[in-house]
Amino acid sequence: MGGALLRRWVAEDMGPVAVIDPVAKDLPAGVEAYAVPPVGRPDVLVLAVKPQIWREAAAAVAAVTGPMTLVVSVMAGVTTADLASVFPKSAIVRAMPNTPAAIGMAVTALFTTAGDLAEGAAEALFGPAGTTVWLSDEGDFDAVTAVSGSGPAYVFAFIEALAAAGVAAGLEAGLAERLARGTVSGAAALAVVDSTPAGVLRERVTSPGGTTAAGLAVLVPGLGELVTAAVAAAAARSRGLSG
Repeated sequence: MGGALLRRWVAEDMGPVAVIDPVAKDLPAGVEAYAVPPVGRPDVLVLAVKPQIWREAAAAVAAVTGPMTLVVSVMAGVTTADLASVFPKSAIVRAMPNTPAAIGMAVTALFTTAGDLAEGAAEALFGPAGTTVWLSDEGDFDAVTAVSGSGPAYVFAFIEALAAAGVAAGLEAGLAERLARGTVSGAAALAVVDSTPAGVLRERVTSPGGTTAAGLAVLVPGLGELVTAAVAAAAARSRGLSG
């Protein structure tokens, strides 16, 4: 996730940006990586590490932060209270973006109790990455993480499955892949520009007794329960990462 945001910020010339990572690789041109924090206090510190190691990573950078540093976390399961225990002097914002941030098409959920200045800074930081939504209840983050944070992987998994189904139906693998990708991206683009409820968009494609109806008769009965179970599992994992 950190890499997707970094590429967007560099593309938008939102610098200077420094990466603190002793094993950083594949960084955009002009971005330097450091094994230890560089001299000086950053205006914004973004924590984008695995939640399981966040305390170790945060301890290494806590000394360079201060009252004028905005600490932004994009980590699942780590609460503002957790973060405040390490960064007691800093304003803190929690964020849950997703990987389409790399092309400016993310949706990012945000939460802070630090006031208008922190909110404005967070909007400036994540606005170029796509759409932002503010949460009034921090407890919603686990569900948000499961839906939009993990959601791109669900979509990519569906593309894989649709392409594999095309091959099973007799298509050449490359053609099946192109058809699956183009179909999903086109349908998603239509959903973006047309605010009609998704159920109505589905009905518009589905002629009674037609081919789409035949396919949906197989797909739909178990789909809702399967997706609900997937989101519940991801949310439960998010809750388990805190601490």
